[in-house]
Amino acid sequence: MTTAPGHHEEVDPNASYLDKKGLMSWFVTLDHKRIGVMYLISVIISFALGGIFALLVRAELFTKGRTLMDADTYNKMFSLHGVVMVFLFIIPSIPAALGNIMLPIQLGTKDVAFPKLNLLSFYIYLFGACFGLYSMINGGIDTGWTFYTPYSSSDPAHGGVGSATSVIPMTLAAFVMGFSSILTGVNFIATVHKMRAPGLTWRRLTLFTWALYATSIIQILATPVLAITLLLLTMERFLGLGIFDPRLGGDPVLYQHFFWFYSHPAVYIMIVPGMGVVSEILATFSRREPVGYMAIAMSSLGLALLGFLVWGHHLFVAGMSEYATMVFSALTFLVAIPSGVKVFNWVATLYKGSISLQSPMLWALSFLFLFTIGGLTGLFLGMLAVDVHLHDTYFVVAHFHYVMVGGTVMGFVGGLHYWWPKFTGKMYDEKLARIGWFFVFIGFNTTFLVQFVLGSRGMPRRYYDYLPEFEQLHQISTIGSWILGLGFVVLLVMFIRSLLGGKPAPRNPWGSAALEWMTPTPPPTFNFVKDPVLTRGQYDYHLATDDELYDGFDDPLFPKKNADGKAHA
Repeated sequence: MTTAPGHHEEVDPNASYLDKKGLMSWFVTLDHKRIGVMYLISVIISFALGGIFALLVRAELFTKGRTLMDADTYNKMFSLHGVVMVFLFIIPSIPAALGNIMLPIQLGTKDVAFPKLNLLSFYIYLFGACFGLYSMINGGIDTGWTFYTPYSSSDPAHGGVGSATSVIPMTLAAFVMGFSSILTGVNFIATVHKMRAPGLTWRRLTLFTWALYATSIIQILATPVLAITLLLLTMERFLGLGIFDPRLGGDPVLYQHFFWFYSHPAVYIMIVPGMGVVSEILATFSRREPVGYMAIAMSSLGLALLGFLVWGHHLFVAGMSEYATMVFSALTFLVAIPSGVKVFNWVATLYKGSISLQSPMLWALSFLFLFTIGGLTGLFLGMLAVDVHLHDTYFVVAHFHYVMVGGTVMGFVGGLHYWWPKFTGKMYDEKLARIGWFFVFIGFNTTFLVQFVLGSRGMPRRYYDYLPEFEQLHQISTIGSWILGLGFVVLLVMFIRSLLGGKPAPRNPWGSAALEWMTPTPPPTFNFVKDPVLTRGQYDYHLATDDELYDGFDDPLFPKKNADGKAHA
């Protein structure tokens, strides 16, 4: 991989993007890396907030009857947990934060196609988050994160039988943040098409880039449907129009169709970027090109397409015709194909690879294990006869969390570990990273594995109280949530310690062949000192030079040098 001279800029091309000081240099920046870091801080705060709501929900369910709060407060807690985690954290976590930081560097370009639009999308996200914060302070919501009608569309103050909480501000929060998602998608697609470095063909893109490209397509096509739906909901509640409320001649099932036409593709907005992160980590720590590179890349686009065709499996018990449910059931099984392609190719990549079990790899392997469980349990819910029994039980809760937390969150945290040295310039404590991973992995499985049992035995989700025979399993689940929370606290301490006093990171601590590791650490303002020209693929380890790969650091857990001081693989 060679470089060609670039043109001079007003800013010192060798200066790190972190060199500028002062808050205003962040608030008005057009640098994609700084915008990504601001997104990262925002989504981590949202994650902490959503996690606190989750711990309160689990604590309430520790014993039968009232433990901490009354039923109304419990309804608000699980609703706020869902809204914060889905709209404020999971959807923007990897694309807007890690994607913003890394995508242009992986493409060998100076910035995204529309830097000002990028900054605007961040402020739109913050503006929407302010609506959400207002809703939380002003009574919260108790409709669940799906805002199902007629509960969300009718107001008791106007003679309805719905929710008296701050539904409108929260739906407006989701509505506004949707525009941030759309603008980010437009920006990424334009950047991938028009800003690639010389020599960076479509077949040389990283799989993370392919994943973000597929995600951006979903963001642009699906998010407007949610925006229109939430706008109709707001109009109905304000103006008393009969759109979804049956008392006014509306149809609540219509809302479910609209909502899930966005929200099932949104599942892939959440999970496909995580798959991209995992593809990068597995390739780097197996020291080989991913097996079936184009199959993995095309399966991301396949998920983007098929995600639009399966929303009806959320409505199997909502009164659809038998033929419609059969079609949606068949399409649901079809989605397993691109997901299976990825899983089999990842396993094949590991087979005979030179595997190094450093902390990012632990998260990637966790993704592989947990997402597979999430995907396979989805097959149960895709079967019509079985879904009638499992619908709206804890089985669905467990399945959803194995896909979203076992998938997206594992991918996000793994990506954070993987790229942390590059964009901060600091290494973290590997031992502490492993302890945090261990607590998260054990805590997560303890929390959600028993919920499959709860659901199969008929425990409905979102219930404040339950029968005595469910108490022991709920207690195991709650103890698991405490272990899970402890794991994330350990990771937070680790990252803060890294920022305050971590060792300086070398250019390429993991020995990756990808383009983003060929630039100084932390990256210069314009990403590369000289404009890169690619002469090999980003996974071509056999073509990469020793200088490109083995600029490592001395870690007592993973020594990278021979006795004579010469670097080795």
